[in-house]
Amino acid sequence: MADIAPHLCIAGPTACGKTAAALAIAARYPCEIISVDSALVYRGMDIGTAKPSAADLASVPHHLINIRDPLQAYSAAEFAQDAQRLIGEIAARGKLPLLVGGTMLYFKALMNDGLDPMPAANPAIRAELEVQARNQGWPALHAGLALVDPTTAARLAPMDGQRIQRALEVYRISGLPLSSFHATKNIATPEGSTWATALISLEPADRAWLHGRIAQRFDAMLAQDFLGEVRALRARGDLHLDLPSMRCVGYRQAWEALDGALPITELRDRGIFATRQLAKRQITWLRAMPQRQVVACDLGDPLAEVLRITDAFIAEHDLQLKAMP
Repeated sequence: MADIAPHLCIAGPTACGKTAAALAIAARYPCEIISVDSALVYRGMDIGTAKPSAADLASVPHHLINIRDPLQAYSAAEFAQDAQRLIGEIAARGKLPLLVGGTMLYFKALMNDGLDPMPAANPAIRAELEVQARNQGWPALHAGLALVDPTTAARLAPMDGQRIQRALEVYRISGLPLSSFHATKNIATPEGSTWATALISLEPADRAWLHGRIAQRFDAMLAQDFLGEVRALRARGDLHLDLPSMRCVGYRQAWEALDGALPITELRDRGIFATRQLAKRQITWLRAMPQRQVVACDLGDPLAEVLRITDAFIAEHDLQLKAMP
């Protein structure tokens, strides 16, 4: 693993309070935030991604936000390269690199020093799979994936078309299961190694608490004219539901509602349900990360616990951070 400066990570499911935790750390220590969120990279997608406010963005430097047009892709491998570069640059400025987000594949790519190389996208094969999906449905393709790559199929929902398509595409191109390219590597420990990090995981003790937060957030998005934001994206004329950007939770449901494929009266319930499913997947990913330090985001004073872990991390690695101007 390449040398990498000490850095702190805050992960957790959507709506768990990651932004508040990051800003609490930024109020105490000079730091710069690296977004670990596959939706925040897109410009023009602000309401539905719960992008930090202009005031929050101005209060502390943020990175990897608004770096792609929704028509463009941004991979986990690209994130790992960008994050490693930014960590070094931020540390060189005498600040604490603070990685914050809920895209667990990005965290995995970074902690594993990037993902193993795999075949590039093949438009012809993707088109064939799209036709199959329209004719047979994604659950049927998921069942086919289970025959050739049971490891990947086991972690994907039967309707997770984007990831099912990619797994089948990789298999058809290479003859190898996607899971063989994502073989787990050992993560170096801070002692005597070049990997110095702490992963703070905000997780609810009571899942109902998180469900309530998700519903409140989605209602707030609707009140902020989330549908208007999606209408503006549709009006461009070059975006469609097969793009990763438009498959983001909330955007897919809003797009389908505006298409008439989903009754507009069902948008709220469908959007909240999809967000809850996302949170469930995020928590599953986190539980597979034994190095994480869990903070119950719905009990006691989670911000105080986050700051305690941060204080200990900075003291342990004797970080000499430059005073904020």
